[in-house]
Amino acid sequence: MPMKGIQNYPENFSSEEKSICEILEKELNKELSEAESKIWHAHPVWFIEGNPVVGYSKVKAGIRLMFWSGMEFEEADLVPGTGKFRDASITYQTASQINLQDLNRWLKKARDIQWDYKNIVKRKGKLERLK
Repeated sequence: MPMKGIQNYPENFSSEEKSICEILEKELNKELSEAESKIWHAHPVWFIEGNPVVGYSKVKAGIRLMFWSGMEFEEADLVPGTGKFRDASITYQTASQINLQDLNRWLKKARDIQWDYKNIVKRKGKLERLK
């Protein structure tokens, strides 16, 4: 079965969830034009030089936008993850909740602040700062 693209990811979502995904996809592609985007672990993810930096997924509470190195962004609206990683995220229930100015600032930080998730297995779970 062929892998579906990011545009097809929200095909079975509500119209509001689809709107959120469309805005996120457009902004992520625009602000991270050098990044590779693909469906990874069943969710849209953007990679810079093979390192995952941002992605989104449907969760019970809405559409969750996650930054792999987001804890380092020092942004009050991004909630740190609960595990051993450096991720932080925000969850949207409506498209109107997306603040494009905040989103674009976070995307610039995603480019500049990265932990090396690409080599985490090789380093036996140890994360190292890239930039």
